[in-house]
Amino acid sequence: MQEFFGSIFWLAVTLGVLVTFHEFGHYWVARRCGVRVLRFSIGFGKPIASFWRDGTEWAIGAIPLGGYVKFLDQREADDPIAAAREPGEFHSKPPWQRIAIAAAGPVFNILFTLVAFWAMFVIGRPDYQPVIGTPKGLAAEAGLSAGDRIVSVGGEKIDSMSNAIQAIFEAAALHRDTAVEVTDANGQARSTVLALSKLPPGAPDNRAAVDAIGIYAKPTPPIVASVSAGQPAERAGMHAGDRIVQVNGIATADTERFASILADETAKSADLEFLVERDGQRIALHVVAEKSLVDGKEKTKIGIGYGPAPATKDALEHFGPLAAVPAAFAETWKQAASMLGMIKSMVVGEASVKNLSSVISIAQVANASANQGVAWFLSFLAVISLSLGILNLLPIPILDGGHILFTLVEWVKGGPVSERTLIAGQYVGLALLMSLMSLAFYNDIARNLAQVFGS
Repeated sequence: MQEFFGSIFWLAVTLGVLVTFHEFGHYWVARRCGVRVLRFSIGFGKPIASFWRDGTEWAIGAIPLGGYVKFLDQREADDPIAAAREPGEFHSKPPWQRIAIAAAGPVFNILFTLVAFWAMFVIGRPDYQPVIGTPKGLAAEAGLSAGDRIVSVGGEKIDSMSNAIQAIFEAAALHRDTAVEVTDANGQARSTVLALSKLPPGAPDNRAAVDAIGIYAKPTPPIVASVSAGQPAERAGMHAGDRIVQVNGIATADTERFASILADETAKSADLEFLVERDGQRIALHVVAEKSLVDGKEKTKIGIGYGPAPATKDALEHFGPLAAVPAAFAETWKQAASMLGMIKSMVVGEASVKNLSSVISIAQVANASANQGVAWFLSFLAVISLSLGILNLLPIPILDGGHILFTLVEWVKGGPVSERTLIAGQYVGLALLMSLMSLAFYNDIARNLAQVFGS
């Protein structure tokens, strides 16, 4: 329940910030072009609060999903002829000014992206080193090993686990085999290919696809969660909270590896040499395992409960204020190229439309990123702002890109498009957007149901 309300809250914060910035772009350029702005509204529907300033009503709508700027427009006025004569009427302005006003919202979203990425780099975004745990699925088939450090994916340099996962899943969305360069624990470099074309059709975002790829976070030693009274581990001096580093001199990379080593070594001998870490010090312990019958079968036990040690973020994406400027531009360019590539791939059928996500996913990611800290939330805001900017520039009627397209046609032909054409375009654009939104909601609902029921 806490996660649900957290998601709702951070979704509201996200939309409030980004929509305000987007609409302020329209407002600011419109005022510079001499257009009269009647209302600046965050949210749709009847205003629940408002005030007037400089001839503009600043309002908060009852439905907090978006916003708009209302200009003095003869097409929406009760008396179009009288409205056309008033100073500041929108359509009386030359085409280039109306194009600038329409483009200003998306441009301001892109500017926000740059600023957010800059702030993220200055603050520093903590992450994990791109070191993998025990590989499975396609990663194991490709010859990757536990402890391998990912150096590049598809030729793109990698410096954190998040960047590695993003690059791999972008290739997975296209079901495209991709080259991976790694260095092993001894510093030896090698290259391999992840056969992502073997993934099942659809978007690679469900648990089955993640397991099919088989790349997980770096290994961490198991940690003793509990020690049973009177059992071998307690007699040897083992404590809850000890990190198990070695068994009989063999490193325990993770809980799965530890379980395997423990089974192998107890099969050889009941005498075990443990190396544990406690309060920053390494302690050697001699444990004599005991055998007992469980359900008629002989089992060996030492009397501990264990799980993975909590991983510590050990990578930091951080730059000084000046160095963060080109880094922010580079990150914005990288994310924009990725988004445009994905849009193109979905249009031509290379990528599944199951990659589309709705506000449900946005809310969930907003909450998750906010819980990771300011830098992660800024990164999330930057990506969503860039998405809004790019999507609004698409030449779809009722979007800013559609307004730009109609105005360009008017500029070329020397007169406005007919009202019939304009209305038809708006209906087509609305139908297309509603279809995409419905599909995105369906994807998110199906995705969440699959997680709940484990399919």
